[in-house]
Amino acid sequence: MKESPALARNPSTLTLHRSLMAVAFGGLVVLLLGDQRADLVHFRAIDRIVVEKSARMLSTFRSGTLVKQYRIALGQNPIGAKEQEGDRKTPEGIYAVDGRNAASDFHLALHISYPSTEDSTRAVARGVDPGSDVEIHGLPNGHGSTDFHPDTDWTAGCIAVTDKEIDELWQIVPLGTVVEITP
Repeated sequence: MKESPALARNPSTLTLHRSLMAVAFGGLVVLLLGDQRADLVHFRAIDRIVVEKSARMLSTFRSGTLVKQYRIALGQNPIGAKEQEGDRKTPEGIYAVDGRNAASDFHLALHISYPSTEDSTRAVARGVDPGSDVEIHGLPNGHGSTDFHPDTDWTAGCIAVTDKEIDELWQIVPLGTVVEITP
Protein backbone atom coordinates (compact mmCIF):
# COMPACT_ATOMS: atom_id res chain seq x y z
CA MET A 1 0.00 0.00 0.00
CA LYS A 2 1.47 3.34 -0.99
CA GLU A 3 1.19 5.96 1.73
CA SER A 4 0.11 9.50 0.93
CA PRO A 5 2.90 12.04 1.51
CA ALA A 6 0.92 13.78 4.29
CA LEU A 7 0.36 10.51 6.19
CA ALA A 8 3.96 9.42 5.73
CA ARG A 9 5.26 12.63 7.33
CA ASN A 10 3.06 12.22 10.44
CA PRO A 11 3.31 8.68 11.93
CA SER A 12 0.70 9.36 14.64
CA THR A 13 -1.84 10.35 11.97
CA LEU A 14 -1.01 7.16 10.07
CA THR A 15 -1.48 5.06 13.23
CA LEU A 16 -4.78 6.80 13.99
CA HIS A 17 -5.92 6.29 10.38
CA ARG A 18 -5.09 2.56 10.50
CA SER A 19 -6.77 2.18 13.92
CA LEU A 20 -9.94 3.84 12.67
CA MET A 21 -9.96 1.58 9.60
CA ALA A 22 -9.51 -1.50 11.81
CA VAL A 23 -12.32 -0.41 14.13
CA ALA A 24 -14.60 0.32 11.17
CA PHE A 25 -13.79 -3.04 9.58
CA GLY A 26 -14.27 -4.84 12.91
CA GLY A 27 -17.58 -3.09 13.40
CA LEU A 28 -18.67 -4.16 9.94
CA VAL A 29 -17.73 -7.77 10.70
CA VAL A 30 -19.68 -7.61 13.97
CA LEU A 31 -22.68 -6.16 12.16
CA LEU A 32 -22.56 -8.80 9.46
CA LEU A 33 -21.71 -11.83 11.58
CA GLY A 34 -21.67 -11.37 15.33
CA ASP A 35 -24.80 -9.30 15.75
CA GLN A 36 -26.78 -11.63 13.49
CA ARG A 37 -25.95 -14.58 15.73
CA ALA A 38 -26.65 -12.61 18.89
CA ASP A 39 -29.83 -11.20 17.36
CA LEU A 40 -31.05 -14.69 16.46
CA VAL A 41 -30.60 -15.81 20.05
CA HIS A 42 -32.34 -12.75 21.49
CA PHE A 43 -34.99 -12.63 18.79
CA ARG A 44 -35.82 -16.32 18.89
CA ALA A 45 -35.46 -17.13 22.60
CA ILE A 46 -38.66 -17.22 24.61
CA ASP A 47 -39.06 -16.41 28.30
CA ARG A 48 -42.33 -18.11 29.25
CA ILE A 49 -44.28 -21.26 28.49
CA VAL A 50 -47.94 -21.65 29.46
CA VAL A 51 -49.44 -25.14 29.37
CA GLU A 52 -53.25 -25.25 29.43
CA LYS A 53 -54.02 -28.85 30.28
CA SER A 54 -57.76 -28.68 29.52
CA ALA A 55 -57.10 -27.18 26.07
CA ARG A 56 -54.13 -29.53 25.42
CA MET A 57 -52.13 -26.46 24.37
CA LEU A 58 -48.58 -25.27 25.04
CA SER A 59 -48.04 -21.57 24.30
CA THR A 60 -44.68 -19.86 24.08
CA PHE A 61 -44.17 -16.17 24.90
CA ARG A 62 -41.45 -13.59 24.47
CA SER A 63 -41.79 -10.38 26.53
CA GLY A 64 -45.51 -11.05 27.00
CA THR A 65 -46.18 -11.61 23.30
CA LEU A 66 -47.46 -14.96 22.05
CA VAL A 67 -44.87 -16.55 19.75
CA LYS A 68 -46.33 -19.95 18.89
CA GLN A 69 -48.72 -22.62 20.16
CA TYR A 70 -48.34 -26.40 20.10
CA ARG A 71 -50.90 -29.15 20.56
CA ILE A 72 -49.82 -31.48 23.36
CA ALA A 73 -50.45 -34.86 24.96
CA LEU A 74 -50.38 -35.18 28.74
CA GLY A 75 -50.19 -37.90 31.36
CA GLN A 76 -52.71 -40.71 31.02
CA ASN A 77 -54.57 -39.39 34.07
CA PRO A 78 -54.76 -35.70 33.08
CA ILE A 79 -57.38 -34.33 35.50
CA GLY A 80 -55.92 -32.70 38.61
CA ALA A 81 -52.38 -31.90 39.70
CA LYS A 82 -49.69 -34.51 40.11
CA GLU A 83 -49.70 -35.76 43.71
CA GLN A 84 -47.28 -38.65 43.77
CA GLU A 85 -44.95 -40.87 41.78
CA GLY A 86 -46.84 -43.13 39.41
CA ASP A 87 -50.19 -41.30 39.41
CA ARG A 88 -49.74 -40.53 35.68
CA LYS A 89 -50.80 -36.91 36.22
CA THR A 90 -49.15 -33.82 34.80
CA PRO A 91 -48.33 -31.30 37.54
CA GLU A 92 -49.94 -27.89 37.90
CA GLY A 93 -48.14 -24.79 39.10
CA ILE A 94 -45.21 -22.53 38.28
CA TYR A 95 -41.93 -24.24 37.39
CA ALA A 96 -38.87 -23.59 35.23
CA VAL A 97 -36.92 -25.43 32.57
CA ASP A 98 -33.94 -26.65 34.61
CA GLY A 99 -32.33 -29.19 32.30
CA ARG A 100 -31.90 -30.37 28.73
CA ASN A 101 -31.56 -34.05 27.81
CA ALA A 102 -30.42 -34.88 24.30
CA ALA A 103 -29.93 -38.53 25.30
CA SER A 104 -33.48 -39.02 26.56
CA ASP A 105 -35.68 -42.05 25.81
CA PHE A 106 -37.64 -39.50 23.78
CA HIS A 107 -36.42 -37.48 20.80
CA LEU A 108 -35.30 -34.57 23.03
CA ALA A 109 -36.42 -33.52 26.49
CA LEU A 110 -36.62 -30.25 28.41
CA HIS A 111 -36.71 -31.04 32.14
CA ILE A 112 -39.16 -29.11 34.34
CA SER A 113 -38.33 -28.24 37.96
CA TYR A 114 -41.10 -30.40 39.42
CA PRO A 115 -41.48 -31.02 42.33
CA SER A 116 -41.52 -27.54 43.82
CA THR A 117 -41.05 -27.09 47.56
CA GLU A 118 -44.85 -26.93 47.92
CA ASP A 119 -45.31 -30.13 45.88
CA SER A 120 -42.76 -31.95 48.06
CA THR A 121 -44.31 -30.65 51.29
CA ARG A 122 -47.78 -31.86 50.25
CA ALA A 123 -46.41 -35.28 49.28
CA VAL A 124 -44.45 -35.68 52.52
CA ALA A 125 -47.57 -34.74 54.53
CA ARG A 126 -49.41 -37.55 52.72
CA GLY A 127 -46.50 -39.97 53.20
CA VAL A 128 -45.84 -40.39 49.46
CA ASP A 129 -43.04 -39.71 46.99
CA PRO A 130 -43.96 -36.63 44.86
CA GLY A 131 -42.30 -38.07 41.76
CA SER A 132 -39.84 -36.36 39.46
CA ASP A 133 -38.51 -36.29 35.89
CA VAL A 134 -41.38 -34.29 34.42
CA GLU A 135 -40.38 -33.10 30.95
CA ILE A 136 -41.56 -31.50 27.75
CA HIS A 137 -40.44 -34.04 25.19
CA GLY A 138 -40.89 -35.49 21.73
CA LEU A 139 -42.00 -38.97 20.78
CA PRO A 140 -40.33 -42.16 22.03
CA ASN A 141 -37.07 -42.90 20.22
CA GLY A 142 -37.55 -45.38 17.38
CA HIS A 143 -41.22 -44.48 17.03
CA GLY A 144 -40.93 -43.99 13.29
CA SER A 145 -43.00 -41.09 12.00
CA THR A 146 -41.78 -37.79 13.44
CA ASP A 147 -45.09 -36.08 12.59
CA PHE A 148 -47.31 -38.53 14.48
CA HIS A 149 -49.14 -37.00 17.41
CA PRO A 150 -51.67 -39.10 19.29
CA ASP A 151 -55.17 -37.85 19.93
CA THR A 152 -55.07 -39.32 23.42
CA ASP A 153 -52.92 -38.61 26.47
CA TRP A 154 -50.17 -41.22 26.68
CA THR A 155 -47.30 -39.97 28.85
CA ALA A 156 -46.52 -40.91 32.45
CA GLY A 157 -47.12 -37.28 33.46
CA CYS A 158 -44.98 -35.36 30.99
CA ILE A 159 -45.94 -32.96 28.21
CA ALA A 160 -45.43 -34.38 24.72
CA VAL A 161 -45.14 -32.70 21.33
CA THR A 162 -44.00 -34.04 17.95
CA ASP A 163 -40.30 -34.50 17.23
CA LYS A 164 -40.33 -31.55 14.83
CA GLU A 165 -41.94 -29.39 17.53
CA ILE A 166 -39.45 -30.39 20.25
CA ASP A 167 -36.67 -29.56 17.77
CA GLU A 168 -38.14 -26.03 17.53
CA LEU A 169 -38.57 -25.72 21.29
CA TRP A 170 -35.04 -27.03 21.90
CA GLN A 171 -33.73 -24.06 19.88
CA ILE A 172 -35.77 -21.31 21.56
CA VAL A 173 -36.14 -22.43 25.20
CA PRO A 174 -33.21 -21.42 27.40
CA LEU A 175 -32.61 -22.85 30.85
CA GLY A 176 -34.60 -20.89 33.42
CA THR A 177 -37.61 -20.35 31.15
CA VAL A 178 -40.75 -20.08 33.31
CA VAL A 179 -43.28 -22.89 32.77
CA GLU A 180 -46.81 -22.28 34.06
CA ILE A 181 -49.05 -25.36 33.97
CA THR A 182 -52.76 -24.65 34.46
CA PRO A 183 -55.73 -27.06 34.87
